[in-house]
Amino acid sequence: MANDASTVFDLVILGGGSGGYAAALRGAQLGLDVALIEKDKVGGTCLHRGCIPTKALLHAGEIADQARESEQFGVKATFEGIDVPAVHKYKDGVISGLYKGLQGLIASRKVTYIEGEGRLSSPTSVDVNGQRVQGRHVLLATGSVPKSLPGLEIDGNRIISSDHALVLDRVPKSAIILGGGVIGVEFASAWKSFGSDVTVIEGLKHLVPVEDENSSKLLERAFRKRGIKFNLGTFFSKAEYTQDGVKVTLADGKEFEAEVLLVAVGRGPVSQGLGYEEAGVAMDRGYVLVDEYMRTNVPTISAVGDLVPTLQLAHVGFAEGILVAERLAGLKTVPIDYDGVPRVTYCHPEVASVGITEAKAKEIYGADKVVALKYNLAGNGKSKILQTAGEIKLVQVKDGAVVGVHMVGDRMGEQVGEAQLIYNWEALPAEVAQLIHAHPTQNEALGEAHLALAGKPLHSHD
Repeated sequence: MANDASTVFDLVILGGGSGGYAAALRGAQLGLDVALIEKDKVGGTCLHRGCIPTKALLHAGEIADQARESEQFGVKATFEGIDVPAVHKYKDGVISGLYKGLQGLIASRKVTYIEGEGRLSSPTSVDVNGQRVQGRHVLLATGSVPKSLPGLEIDGNRIISSDHALVLDRVPKSAIILGGGVIGVEFASAWKSFGSDVTVIEGLKHLVPVEDENSSKLLERAFRKRGIKFNLGTFFSKAEYTQDGVKVTLADGKEFEAEVLLVAVGRGPVSQGLGYEEAGVAMDRGYVLVDEYMRTNVPTISAVGDLVPTLQLAHVGFAEGILVAERLAGLKTVPIDYDGVPRVTYCHPEVASVGITEAKAKEIYGADKVVALKYNLAGNGKSKILQTAGEIKLVQVKDGAVVGVHMVGDRMGEQVGEAQLIYNWEALPAEVAQLIHAHPTQNEALGEAHLALAGKPLHSHD
């Protein structure tokens, strides 16, 4: 089909990651003739080098911790160590099953899939494998790659990115992690569970600095308890090889040494040399600029996912891709409220949130108009059974809706679904308090927090 120069697709998608394939599946479902171009494997970073493999490693780490700690539950077990090839086999098996399922979906929706490195050749065409694929509309979804800092070269040997860390053939005896955001703290958590001596370097004053400050402090407390070291508030200066590993020097002269340095300072857009500027697409620092409907300044071109300056989350890519497909199919679409997107950091303990922080709420509504309530998981039966500590913090506009839900504790990522409904439906605490939550569940803690905020606490003090 793509070889036929007379074929003009309704939608040509450059990039088969979360945003690209979601647009392809939804577009085809709505009757659009779709071509999907991907240079590597459909599924992109999330499936192959991001969300899925990292969570598999974290789960393996959780199993290791449970084996070590089994006696406190009355179970006699022994922990003999980490079989790295077997961990990779488990991780790769998860990826493989999902990848095959996704390939089947693409085929069943009759999406024309083209494997090859594509380049935007005009506002309505992409060149790939010596062919020109024409479309009435083009969607750019080329994603992101790990970033570094000026003067810090990721060599894949002792100075590595998250891509390298996911296929490392050993558990490093010691590791420095540069960056205390989502990627950094997740690897810190997994490697500590595997037995590494881990130090996190974060230039800002807290770990997971975009989260509510209370969540950051709770995570820092938990990391200290686990023996994960961290240095906050001082920026990186340089890294150099030592005889056995790497030495990192900070701006204040403080030095740290370890076997490996994982650079986890974020991800940057893949846009260079792909013909975007030549086609007239407006850019900023490598990102493609879009409006609330994911439209670029070129009428026939849209962009989604990590390529645009929105939240770098797979589920945001899904939503943006679906929005574009539905808009092109003529359906009524609503812009995404990015504050209403659930965010989860899958370390131990997990950090989950939706809505805005207490600081942001005070900035928007005024300090005297904001109410914050903390519900400690110590009062939750299921959390007690699981031996997890943490809190649920609610941020409310006085006499109004809950505008932020911030949770720290094991499995809190599984509770953020209800939290996003509370935020996105602008629920009042009294309305949530009317709902009956199953006992004993961790989900019940969310209900109890709203009971307390509504002025009728049950398993918590007034």
